[in-house]
Amino acid sequence: MMENGSRKPHKKGADVPRKTLDLPVVEYLSILDADGHVESELDPQIPPEDLKRLYRTFLLARRFDERMLRLQRQGRIGTFGPTRGHEAAVLGSVYALRQTDWLVPYYREWPAYMWRGWPLDNLVLYYAGFAEGMRVPDANRDLPLCIPIASQLPHAVGLAYAARYKGEDSVTLTYFGDGASSHGDCQEAMNFAGVFQVPLVFLCLNNQWAISLPRVKQTRARTIAQKAIAYGFPGIQVDGNDLLAVYVATKEAVDRARQGGGPTLVETVTYRLSLHTTADDPTKYRSEDEVKAWEAKEPLPRFRRYLEAKGLVTDQVDAEIEAEVDAEIRAAIERAEARMDPNLMDVFEHVYAEPPAEFLAQRKELARHLAESGDARAS
Repeated sequence: MMENGSRKPHKKGADVPRKTLDLPVVEYLSILDADGHVESELDPQIPPEDLKRLYRTFLLARRFDERMLRLQRQGRIGTFGPTRGHEAAVLGSVYALRQTDWLVPYYREWPAYMWRGWPLDNLVLYYAGFAEGMRVPDANRDLPLCIPIASQLPHAVGLAYAARYKGEDSVTLTYFGDGASSHGDCQEAMNFAGVFQVPLVFLCLNNQWAISLPRVKQTRARTIAQKAIAYGFPGIQVDGNDLLAVYVATKEAVDRARQGGGPTLVETVTYRLSLHTTADDPTKYRSEDEVKAWEAKEPLPRFRRYLEAKGLVTDQVDAEIEAEVDAEIRAAIERAEARMDPNLMDVFEHVYAEPPAEFLAQRKELARHLAESGDARAS
């Protein structure tokens, strides 16, 4: 040290020089443009029958979305979270899974349930307040919809870790939003997944708004995909309104995970074209011009134009599918409403394996009250 406390300058070569670390770059992928034109070299060449099924499921999800909004306004179901605008990101990604893979959604990925064979009745029941609507079909490796933000991500890591521990070749796909990317559960899940290289795909639906908080106030990072670098695994940003691009990116990530290559973060850039939920008024925090700009890029028309160019969809075919979808939704609503038989005593079911005394006392008190009011189901 010199007398004034400052350090002597180091001799040249005495320390390791400052240098730029060789870190991964973040790739952006788009295959279908807003007009449905395809980059032929990147076209994944999905089989025609699968393309037609994807389109039908897309229409089913869109019309179901619209019908559920009407049911909520009529007071026939409770709070509902529309998915309009997200369908390409959800269907393009779930299509990359095998039936033996795990699906871990948050609360807007019910189009993936449609793809994986869930009865529509279940969804109507769930949004009407009946917990049995989230009963997972026996053959499915799916988790129920998750409302607490980001809490599904550690569960997904646990499933992926368990699959690898058991020697299975299954992969877990989990969804979350740009808002969830700021939660501690998300950071912990990604860190664990990276450290233990679990077979997991994190798919972020970056729809620009965490309810009323815009993306620019969520993070200063240029992309959400780049956050994967900090946890030691790849990240890619994808046009989330492009079903083909989402499929290609997810399929690459699924294949890598299945072959022991660890997790991947896929950021799908999309937009929530409707309400956050039916308890929300988006006009209070976003402009009409912004919504119109994103509507011009929305996924359904571009996917249809792509299928039209392949000769797979015509006006007549479209009309036939619309009629089938309408009938399917109507029948599901009728079946679900026929199953709705509210019983307040059900709130005590499936809560405790060994109910505590105060819980039993509350149950007894409610049964007494219902009996006094003449309700025959007070048992």
